[in-house]
Amino acid sequence: MPLLEFTSKGIYCKQADVYLDPWRGVDKALISHGHSDHARWGTKQYITNEINVPIIKHRLGNIIASGRKYNETFTINGVQFSFHPAGHVPGSSQIRAEYKGEIWVFTGDYKTQADGISTVFEPVPCHTFITESTFGLPVFQWEQPQKVHDSINQWWAQNHSEKTTSLLMGYSLGKVQRLLKHLDSSISKIYTHGATEHMTQVLRQFIDFPRTELITRDTTKKEIEGSLVLAPPAVLGSAWIKKLGLLSTGYASGWMAFRGARRRRAVDRAFVLSDHADWKGLLSAIRATGCENVITTHGYTELFAQYLKEQGWNARTQKTQYESETEEILVAE
Repeated sequence: MPLLEFTSKGIYCKQADVYLDPWRGVDKALISHGHSDHARWGTKQYITNEINVPIIKHRLGNIIASGRKYNETFTINGVQFSFHPAGHVPGSSQIRAEYKGEIWVFTGDYKTQADGISTVFEPVPCHTFITESTFGLPVFQWEQPQKVHDSINQWWAQNHSEKTTSLLMGYSLGKVQRLLKHLDSSISKIYTHGATEHMTQVLRQFIDFPRTELITRDTTKKEIEGSLVLAPPAVLGSAWIKKLGLLSTGYASGWMAFRGARRRRAVDRAFVLSDHADWKGLLSAIRATGCENVITTHGYTELFAQYLKEQGWNARTQKTQYESETEEILVAE
């Protein structure tokens, strides 16, 4: 019997009677991070990294959730668990499980590049590594993040000089805060959509961000003119966007690496900035664990697993209900 198994409710540790990022309600779950495909409503007891507790409470409402520090070991029916930095978004974790000398690590989502707001990814030695492969193709190789942030600030400054408002879009948890952290707030005010503002307020207790101002019904086009507005991608085409006046639109995502992605999203500027590991990041993370077995759960699973097998790993794919950075493209919070 494997230490962790995949069931109709999610990843299950039978010995501890606990689930990892289940997609159905269960009695007890360990949660890797706060995105809605990994932290779902309906579980009786949530255990997660301490930074992630206020995040999932904000998203899920009145739940019972307890927090653990990174690298803190706790035992459930003889199984030793611990959370380790995943570098994906603030509070994100890899979940380590050990029983009778066998070690598994479930990554949730992760990236190996430092982003300035998340605890940096740390490799965790193990025998079996359960990994995402959202960008598990050689074509996905990220440039240095500072270059992207510099491009964003140059775009914003140019728009400001032309009295054009800059609408910059990204996920309301993780991406928007990463963007905000590196914005040059000396250019002008930074305004926010409600979904992004509320999540940013949750994270201000842990991270020092530039000041932001929420757009309300009383906010005028004249006030916003030439400023930068942070919002989720789903505002495109909505009535909300009309109050912003003359606009230049930008979208930050790893998917912007695809030729034609900017045109399909109908945005003026595409910024390639992902909170997932690129091809080199995935491979370096796997090598650093010293693992023998790799299970790919979402993304380019088949192609990535095949490559790993050719390189000598015992690799296979596993169907899950985790998504590959798509949820907020179509649905606003």
